[in-house]
Amino acid sequence: MATDPIEKIAVWTVTAQGLMLARRIQQHRTVEVFASRRLADESTAGDASSFERLSDALAEQFNRFTGHIFIMASGIVVRCIAPLLRHKTIDPAAVVMDDRGRFVVSLVSGHLGGANQLARQVAELLGATPVITTATDVNEKPAIDILAKEQGLAIENPEAIKTVNIAILESAPIAVYDPADWLHHRLPEADYLSQDQLDERLPPSVSAGVWIDDTIGDIPPGFLVLRPPSLVAGIGCNRHTPAQEISELLLTVMDRFGLAVKSLTTIASIDLKSDEIGLCEIAERMNLPLQFFSKDELARVESVPTPSSLVAKHIGVSSVCEAAAILASRNGQLIVPKHNTRNVTVAIARMACTSSASAPETQPISPSAPEKS
Repeated sequence: MATDPIEKIAVWTVTAQGLMLARRIQQHRTVEVFASRRLADESTAGDASSFERLSDALAEQFNRFTGHIFIMASGIVVRCIAPLLRHKTIDPAAVVMDDRGRFVVSLVSGHLGGANQLARQVAELLGATPVITTATDVNEKPAIDILAKEQGLAIENPEAIKTVNIAILESAPIAVYDPADWLHHRLPEADYLSQDQLDERLPPSVSAGVWIDDTIGDIPPGFLVLRPPSLVAGIGCNRHTPAQEISELLLTVMDRFGLAVKSLTTIASIDLKSDEIGLCEIAERMNLPLQFFSKDELARVESVPTPSSLVAKHIGVSSVCEAAAILASRNGQLIVPKHNTRNVTVAIARMACTSSASAPETQPISPSAPEKS
């Protein structure tokens, strides 16, 4: 079976026939099988966990997994998972199949959760028929949420997904601002507009819009906002600096220069700070990886605009936040030079080639340049 982006799968069954199907799936991919305790010996044999009540077990296990395969009646599944659902952008995939292995139904989180793909893969494995009901898939049209997921674009306002997908289904005109060509012109019936064109009044024929950029900008109302993974924050700090002070400066700098927090991909610093509690706390809170560089690596970056003799004296390198941001962005462009409080320094860099297309030329934002009001 093809590799699936869903990382952790649970298979649930309440019948002996369903358990046999679960075992077949388990032979081909890593899954955790849960079987009703009524199955007694069958459920305890091999690598399987038993449960007394399905609803109780699901309440405990639902969000531990990124996908669930239920081998039972769909009505049972709907009643059990309904209280556990939060939002389609974060709910795990849910797939339902009958215990004869004839049909595999994508039930919940078909697009972003990957249930459609999981249903197709399980159906292929078992020789079953996949049942997909999402309109874009049925009509063989691209779905904007799937395109965003494939390109690693963060969805800022998921409530606008529906408007764009309806426009795609109806072949209605869609206005798209995508200066770095993240979508590679994959949206049908789309007018790819420049900033100057967006500043003008959009034609009334445009029924939906998509904004793909890491700047906050003056986004037209109703546009679906997708944030590319394009920015890196270089951070330096004194020992034992509270997480709150680090966070306040980082968010202030991002807002001041009109940069989207959802476009941050990494926090970078010197390896001397790898155990800095405040820095680690911020990375965990923002769900961002930390990347550390040695003094030698940082010293090799020659293009830092604001080196510090004081930092060089105490640490042995003239730049931490700016050099770390440049390195972590794969030698991208430093667009916000060093800003600091008494204990923290922050700089922001943009990755050099963030999509397969060449990103447009951008100028660094200097401290005296116009900022977001």
